[in-house]
Amino acid sequence: MRTILEPARRGAVAATRVLFLPAAFTGPEDFIEADFAGAVRRRMLQIDLVFADMKLQHLSDRTMLRRLRHELVLPARAEGCVCVWICGISLGGYVALAYAERYSSEIDGLCLLAPYLGNYIVTGEIERAHGLDSWQPGELAQDDEERRLWRFIKSHRNHSVRLHLGFGQEDRFAHSHRMMAHALRPEQVDTVPGGHEWPVWRELWENFLDTRVIAATELGEPLAVNARPRS
Repeated sequence: MRTILEPARRGAVAATRVLFLPAAFTGPEDFIEADFAGAVRRRMLQIDLVFADMKLQHLSDRTMLRRLRHELVLPARAEGCVCVWICGISLGGYVALAYAERYSSEIDGLCLLAPYLGNYIVTGEIERAHGLDSWQPGELAQDDEERRLWRFIKSHRNHSVRLHLGFGQEDRFAHSHRMMAHALRPEQVDTVPGGHEWPVWRELWENFLDTRVIAATELGEPLAVNARPRS
């Protein structure tokens, strides 16, 4: 999996690492161009950033989660990262949720920016059930990805993975985002004006850094802590 690494300090491994998964038809360079790394550096946060490529064929042949696990998540733990988050945008958010649904013990949090949450068939089921609280997914097949994601969202309080959802108020997926937001606490949700586009996602990322990461740092939580030299 092709990646761009932006370490907090050269020659060191930060205790916190964020793995970025892009929207469809975008790549690691788009995160750099949108100043995602710059936003972290200006705040002097000790977080290593890994911007990953995501090929659509790896989604269709169902190898994406395996590649994400063995090429990014497990190596981060092996290098000594204490805290690993995945930040996924649009389709990348869908993959991030799918990973958390299967391997929740291996990551600490998800920052989901305008995530794709599946088609209207499943969201229609949830609406007809009058919301996630009442929706009963029943027994699900391994390949029933979308219902598995919504089941994870519904039961996320039973997992250790922390969630953050950000989206533009005019985003084309905003209807499903609002459905997800109802299952979260208000402090886990951020909305800004705008649609499904990079300027909105950049603003949401900066808000996440200010309201979740810096706040955690001030409280001494392990979301962004000091880097340590490699042994």
